[in-house]
Amino acid sequence: MSAFSFSSKNQLKVLEMDLSALTVTANKAAKAAGSEILAVYRSADTVVEYKEDNSPLTKADKGAHAAILPILESTGYPILSEEGRDIPYEERRHWDIFWLVDPLDGTKEFIKRNGEFTVNIALVKDDKPVIGVIYVPVTGLLYWANPVDGAWKEKEGAPPVKLGKPGNAAVRAIVGSRSHMDEATSAFIAKFPGAESISMGSSLKFMAVAENRAQIYPRFFPCMEWDTGAAHAIVSVLGGTVFEPSSGSELVYNKEDLTSPYFICTLSPSLLPSTY
Repeated sequence: MSAFSFSSKNQLKVLEMDLSALTVTANKAAKAAGSEILAVYRSADTVVEYKEDNSPLTKADKGAHAAILPILESTGYPILSEEGRDIPYEERRHWDIFWLVDPLDGTKEFIKRNGEFTVNIALVKDDKPVIGVIYVPVTGLLYWANPVDGAWKEKEGAPPVKLGKPGNAAVRAIVGSRSHMDEATSAFIAKFPGAESISMGSSLKFMAVAENRAQIYPRFFPCMEWDTGAAHAIVSVLGGTVFEPSSGSELVYNKEDLTSPYFICTLSPSLLPSTY
């Protein structure tokens, strides 16, 4: 599956070269952010502020954002980050390529100190995420993908492992949010009485699908574009989909309203009930 449409083979060749190099840059930025997050996580500095939408903000969110910016700025592409979200749509709508960043996805899990938080970095081209990088600071796991190199998982000091799409099989497990389980999600899970229900935080839910530890991730609770972009890129490279149930359309990015619609993520749409 390719996230791009090209008018010439030459365009494809140039972009292929860029995607690999840009992924290396994004990996570097994610690890730098992870170091800042761990420094706070291992300290006693757990002061929590609250944004206008009542979501929590910590010193780790700010430190991760500050670590990422100079690395990604070196590419020359604009950056839309959760901690720098106040860029007018009139400016953003002209972007055909940009970085979409969540410096600390799963702040609630960070505060709970359960380790289930990530750094998410995506490169979005023509409203579709084409590079996805997810870093898990506590475990040191790095997931990354682009249409040229494929999808990979690696841990520092060990060789990277390429991820592949599994064959269609029964739904053995469904993954949901640890902090946002609601009635709609519970009703969806009930459609699969033989499936295990797994709860976890942050974009790790997407990675459970990417690694086939869960076959479906339904989300019927609001989130933002930076919560989904990096994982969406990884799932897409694996041939999967992140789509809006009401329309069947893949999620798109850089909308005027940066809220993501409700979605379902799976590598195997054929496993879903006929109503989706």
